[in-house]
Amino acid sequence: MRHHTSLRCIDAVARAGSIRAAAEQLALTSTALNRRILAFEEELGVAIFERTTRGVRLSSAGEIVIHHIRNQLSDMERVRSQIADLSGFRRGQVAIACSQALLPYFLPRQITAYREQHPLVRFTVLLRDRDAAERALAEHSADLAIVFEPLRLSQIQPIVRVHQPVCAVVSAKHPLASCTSLRRADCLDYPLALPARGSGVRKLLDAAEEHSSIGLEPMIESDSFEFLRQYVDRAQAVTFQIPIGLDPFRDGPDALRAIPLDTSEVPPGMLFMGQLRDRTLPVAAARFAQQLVAAFADHFEVS
Repeated sequence: MRHHTSLRCIDAVARAGSIRAAAEQLALTSTALNRRILAFEEELGVAIFERTTRGVRLSSAGEIVIHHIRNQLSDMERVRSQIADLSGFRRGQVAIACSQALLPYFLPRQITAYREQHPLVRFTVLLRDRDAAERALAEHSADLAIVFEPLRLSQIQPIVRVHQPVCAVVSAKHPLASCTSLRRADCLDYPLALPARGSGVRKLLDAAEEHSSIGLEPMIESDSFEFLRQYVDRAQAVTFQIPIGLDPFRDGPDALRAIPLDTSEVPPGMLFMGQLRDRTLPVAAARFAQQLVAAFADHFEVS
């Protein structure tokens, strides 16, 4: 276990890029932490950090070492979780990197439900875009990634795929609020508040535009779905979102209306939940993933 303490110190320095900053996080002195790194480097026979005027960075050998260290730490966390399982206490930590659509409603409810059964499990929820979520898995800073329309899947082992149609979102008093389905042309008479380029929803809207003479000209663009929801709730505007980013339990005369776009114009997108390829998840993370799969299946079409 003392060996793993040294590994955690090295990992902290690599993430912080500074011995001083890592020492503060670890409640150590910079001198003590530096001595520990130098001892490790002497034992290894090679420098794993390059010292610069601005801090430290991994050497070529250090890149190899840090990958091994993170695998070791991840395996130890899995062992701890399995041992705790044997004693009847569901302990551990679950780290999730996810698209922002999961943050307002879906994940808070799922984490609350899980912790009611297993209150000793800790959670870390990281807002990460499509590319950064995969990096978080590779760096072992996340156990699970849940992303809409990921850029690539080279390092992700999918656990479940969730079909998500793109919906126009309007206030309850909007003229389109009573519609059950819309085409993009139906939205052109109203101010458009679009997700920023680079988001999964915008990718699907832009792809549809490439095959049509109808273009969506935004009056407002934002990379915050929460801002867009709040804006259309107060204005006669239209934004676009996927169902998982909307509150399924909010109802009544003042609730936002989510109206699916015609799938012949804008095909549904795919929400992926996955883990790092060839990694065995800690027990707590694996059990939470099972809960999420069941929740997805209860509310959406999955594959």
